[in-house]
Amino acid sequence: MQIQRVLENLKDVLSVELGEKKVFDKDVAKALGISKESLSHLKRRNAIPYEAIVYFCAKRAISINWILFDQLPSFLEEKTERFARIKYFKELHTSAGGGAWNEEKGFVYLNVYYEHLNSFSQIKEEYLHAINVIGDSMEPTLKDKEIVVCDVSCQEIIHGHIYIINTQNSGLLIKRLAYEEQTLCILSDNPLYPTQRLSLHQEEIQILGRVLGAVVEG
Repeated sequence: MQIQRVLENLKDVLSVELGEKKVFDKDVAKALGISKESLSHLKRRNAIPYEAIVYFCAKRAISINWILFDQLPSFLEEKTERFARIKYFKELHTSAGGGAWNEEKGFVYLNVYYEHLNSFSQIKEEYLHAINVIGDSMEPTLKDKEIVVCDVSCQEIIHGHIYIINTQNSGLLIKRLAYEEQTLCILSDNPLYPTQRLSLHQEEIQILGRVLGAVVEG
C-alpha cells in the first residue's frame, strides 16, 4: 500500500469539504492532527498513519475502506458520477525527448467533467490518459500548456487525426498524422513548422494514443 495513493484519497474528501478547492499536504496534515514535518517524514518512509486516519474517517462518518482501498463513500458518489477520473501524466511533456511513456508510473488522477469530454465520454476511463502540451506547433488547435486527453486503446492511424507518438529522435510529440501515397506525414497545425515524412516501411514511431481534445479539470 502506497502512502501517496492514500493521501490522494484524503485530498479528495477534503476537496469536497473545501468547495472543490485544491488541497495540499499541509491541509491533510492539519486534518489528521499531525504536523507537516511528521507527514513529510511518513511520506519518505512510505508509512501510513492508521490511527490518525481512523479518527479522520470517524469524524466524517465515512468508511476507512475508501481511504485505504478506493471504495467510494456515499457522499462522494454523486460528485464522482459527474466526473471521469483519468490518469494525468503531470510531469510528462510532449516536447520532452527520451524514453517511453510508462503507464504505471508518474501519474496522478485528474477529475474531468463528463460534459467537457463531449462525444468521447463513452470511452472507458481506463483508456483515457491526459498529458501536457508544450510549445506552439499545434496551434491554433492545441495551445501551449493545455492539458489534452487521449484514447490509449486507439493504436491504429486514422488519416488526419492527432496522436501522441514516441519517436526515436524527438521523444514524445503531439502531431497530426496523414497518409500520402506510401508516405506517413507527421504534420504540425502551425504552418511555421515543417512536415516530416516517413516511409510506411520505417518503424521509427510508436503510436501511444489518439488525441481527443483539450479538457477542463473538474
